[in-house]
Amino acid sequence: MGRLSLVLCFLFVRCSAQESRFWLSGQINFVTQFHPSFPALYSGPASFRSNAEAATTWVGTIHSEYALAKNTEVFFDLESAHGAGVSGALGLGGLGDLDAVTDRSASAAPYIARAQLRHIIPLGGETVETIGSPLGVATTLRSKRIEIRVGKMSLTDFFDLNSVGSDSHLQFLNYAIDNNAAYDIAADARGYAYGALIELYQPKWAARFATVWNRLRSRSENFEVEIHPELIPKRASVFRALAFVNHASMGNYPDVVSAYLSGRDPRPDLSAHIERGQTSYGFGLNVEQGVNDYLRLFGHTVAIGADFDGRKWRRPGHRVGVAMAVNGLAAVHRQYLELGGVSYLLGDNGLQYGREQILETYYNLRLTHGVYAAFDVQRVWNPGYNRNRGPVLIYGIRLHLEGDLHFN
Repeated sequence: MGRLSLVLCFLFVRCSAQESRFWLSGQINFVTQFHPSFPALYSGPASFRSNAEAATTWVGTIHSEYALAKNTEVFFDLESAHGAGVSGALGLGGLGDLDAVTDRSASAAPYIARAQLRHIIPLGGETVETIGSPLGVATTLRSKRIEIRVGKMSLTDFFDLNSVGSDSHLQFLNYAIDNNAAYDIAADARGYAYGALIELYQPKWAARFATVWNRLRSRSENFEVEIHPELIPKRASVFRALAFVNHASMGNYPDVVSAYLSGRDPRPDLSAHIERGQTSYGFGLNVEQGVNDYLRLFGHTVAIGADFDGRKWRRPGHRVGVAMAVNGLAAVHRQYLELGGVSYLLGDNGLQYGREQILETYYNLRLTHGVYAAFDVQRVWNPGYNRNRGPVLIYGIRLHLEGDLHFN
């Protein structure tokens, strides 16, 4: 109870100020999901369970920031997370609850999530009004600038973002809709790593590069460019292109398959073929487009969706979203699972391959200042890329509380 009250004690407190040097805020997010039983010809050690089940996750965070000088800020966040979600976060390519803890050995004890220094180098241009947030105290910035961050961070705070579908606390819950499902970074089990980030902002475009590492055992380089064309007058348009490279000790799927088929291994076992110095890479596209005062569209590799503002039906603070994601596997990963192998989150003791398809819709409503509730439904065809299992319906309820305190 002590850990929970530590977060809640900062909720519902707000002081407004034109320029703030200190920011303190808290949030806590509860998600309960349930799915009824669904057809499955067989199951394995890492399958999405075919019997009916329910589970709850929660994540609480305390954000603190302080402006050391006009263009230099420091951040320190404490976080606590609990619950692996339905099926223990196994059996789906698109995890149904982004807050689920995938590290089965992790406890709910608080941990340091972010600890970083931000320095802003103005380059000129117009003065842009911004809103203070857990990622920045400054409320005015130059349109042309360089921002540098060093310390512990989550790369998904800065890369592969869009305003329509990247916030699992107020928008979609599914990992493959909130993020590019193929985007993989060097990080701990909770998604944080030490590194450095540099961003260049211009009025019509921006570019960012980051390198992060996880206890020097793995590292990742990430590069993203975004442009802001005006396709529809007075409506925001953003296009982002992402590339990333990872270096780590990884399993070698071709070696595993070869060893099993030749009889050298009694079963396909990825953990028996871990090799140091392996490299993996990937790419992603991300786009968002405002259509009118109530409708926004977004898409990324490979998902597409939209959200609708409740003002359209006289419910300010309400929002409804709908999105579809399609996930696939590389051929060698598919073969490994067909032979009965188990990977990090997948393993049905066999596979009749089919692309995993996810349809999600939510209705989010603001109950009062800083208090939100949402109803969420996801339908998953071919869970775990397996046509011999599913489809499955996942029902969810979310409660989100937040508040902040900021002053000079």
